[in-house]
Amino acid sequence: MPHPDLKETVKSLALEMGFDLVRVTTAQEFTADRQAALERIQSGQMDGLPWYTPQRVIRGSQPQELLPGARSVICLGLNYYPGEDPPPAGDEPTGKIARYARGRDYHRLIKSRMKKYVAVLRENCAATDGYTGQEIAARWYVDDGPMLDRAAANRAGLGWFGKNSNILTPQLGSWVFLGQVITNLAIPPDPPLNKTCGNCARCIPACPTGAIVAPYVIDNSRCISHLTIENRGPIPPELRPLMGDWVFGCDICQEVCPVNRKAKPTANTDLGRQELATVDLITLLQLSDAGFLDRFRGTPIMRAKRVGMQRNACVAIGNRQDPIAIPALSEALLHAEPLVRSHAAWALGQIGGTDATAALQQAASHEQEPQVQQEIRAALTAAAEVKAGVKKAPSRSHSTRHSRESGNPHPRKTEGQRGTENPPEKTPSPW
Repeated sequence: MPHPDLKETVKSLALEMGFDLVRVTTAQEFTADRQAALERIQSGQMDGLPWYTPQRVIRGSQPQELLPGARSVICLGLNYYPGEDPPPAGDEPTGKIARYARGRDYHRLIKSRMKKYVAVLRENCAATDGYTGQEIAARWYVDDGPMLDRAAANRAGLGWFGKNSNILTPQLGSWVFLGQVITNLAIPPDPPLNKTCGNCARCIPACPTGAIVAPYVIDNSRCISHLTIENRGPIPPELRPLMGDWVFGCDICQEVCPVNRKAKPTANTDLGRQELATVDLITLLQLSDAGFLDRFRGTPIMRAKRVGMQRNACVAIGNRQDPIAIPALSEALLHAEPLVRSHAAWALGQIGGTDATAALQQAASHEQEPQVQQEIRAALTAAAEVKAGVKKAPSRSHSTRHSRESGNPHPRKTEGQRGTENPPEKTPSPW
């Protein structure tokens, strides 16, 4: 009786372990992707990520540096799409959370699954054609490791680079977590996909902050995901009105992507908790450390920390301009953290009116922190402009439109987005 094929076994075991996609590439260096990533760092487009260094990129572009003797990289994909968003409940102001964060911390989830997968590989590969008898060595990574994960997924044919720099998969769109298992097994590689985004560029104008500065090029310092998660300081005032009601991450460039019309909800119960689709902004602003931990324990949202999320809540409230939040914002002017006080002042200035102005004037009489004092003065000016009718409301075109679309991130495909097979030119690497 013939032995099963090594590659067939590698793939079938991955699917049995609950991964949705699996492809294989070689362990050769990712030369072009390394160069692109180093250029992004040099140009300042990765500012705000001090851990993303040239040394990290160089190491992550060399699988054989990560695992001596590496011969293959098994690229894995896990669907996290939670399905259509539920309609908002009640009239309280709410903020949106990116879909990837509405469940268990995916780093732990995927690493645990990959560890079990490698153990199963070691148990089963010895009985396959193509196994040469060596002890199976492996290391596995998610996006918190140095591995250039999207470069590997692209070369393996798991998907292709979208102009928003996400990996787009034919089966699940971009709603996938990526993982890689580097191994010394010599597995025949899969070819890259012969696909690009063609003439479609919907994601570029859709980004409200202009973070997609060119096809495949992201200015990290303008990205809402960075501003609400990795950024630990104040959000630049000129970007706040453009952020809408996102309080953790952003899905806009994915929501408008025609490839994502194919998305199917994940069957994984650890992902896609619909109760985390939105959060009550006033409740979020008033959470204690214990309350924050109780609400978001075990989710990626913990990365932004309570203070960061309360800063983000202030920005979302200011963009919604809902007077119902004035008491909570007034209370936030007494917050222990200057970061929250300053953004609460900004939000009150956006809302304007007698009560907001009174709260700002009261805060101005006792605030000692220079940065917060500056924000209060600017907010009083903004409130006066609102009262005089000379201040325009924050642009809601993106926030409102995408709030409507977020329940159905499957936009119709127009003629301009058809025909992505046989691309006219090679897609440049974002990394």
